Amino acid sequence: MNNVVSASLLESLSPLWLSVQVAVAATVLASILGVGCALLMARKNFKGKELLDTLFILPMVLPPTVMGYYLIVLLGRSSAVGGWFEQTLGIRFMFTLKGAIVAATVVAFPLVYKSARAAFEEIAEEYIEAARSLGARNWSIFWRISLPLAMRGIMAGVMLALARALGEFGATLMIAGNMPGKTQTLSIAIYQAVQDGKDTQAWILTAIVCVVCIAILLSIGSLLRKQVVARMT
Repeated sequence: MNNVVSASLLESLSPLWLSVQVAVAATVLASILGVGCALLMARKNFKGKELLDTLFILPMVLPPTVMGYYLIVLLGRSSAVGGWFEQTLGIRFMFTLKGAIVAATVVAFPLVYKSARAAFEEIAEEYIEAARSLGARNWSIFWRISLPLAMRGIMAGVMLALARALGEFGATLMIAGNMPGKTQTLSIAIYQAVQDGKDTQAWILTAIVCVVCIAILLSIGSLLRKQVVARMT
């Protein structure tokens, strides 16, 4: 029995490491894009704003396989975008870890975007106007006022994005495939273990995912409680 558990633990290391790489890279990308788009949507009014907002949150409601199919259409070797990346930059997305990162970024992006936008919209406009009246430029206002005041809300979205990226399955399977040691992340490894009847490995992998997600959710709860206390004081 101990040998079976040890072997399952060893088999779990590769998908765990790949999932960590994908989740961290996707969270960084989703955070940069999400915060930038959130600031734009919170501070600017323009024609088509509601439509753009809908497109930004669309990955939250679309089935992951649908997002995966759209990514294949957009980034496949025969597509204009995918072909340009491969021929010009030597970057291939199909059946690679880069494709898995892109898939995780797309599904994690709305979580950062929604949280960051709500946080930016809660900042009193008087702070922004006061800074402008003192000669502060937009970049300085962002770093010194907007970002610090919105940080707790942004971090809550970032941690949700990390959990979402860690558990991404459908879109990743569509664009990156299921290649052990190359693109087989935790979620895909769980699916494969169940299909192969490897119950011990499936239990270990699901336990890892649950522990990480619970830790992230507890951290989010702590952040939000601190935010509420800060507002009350």
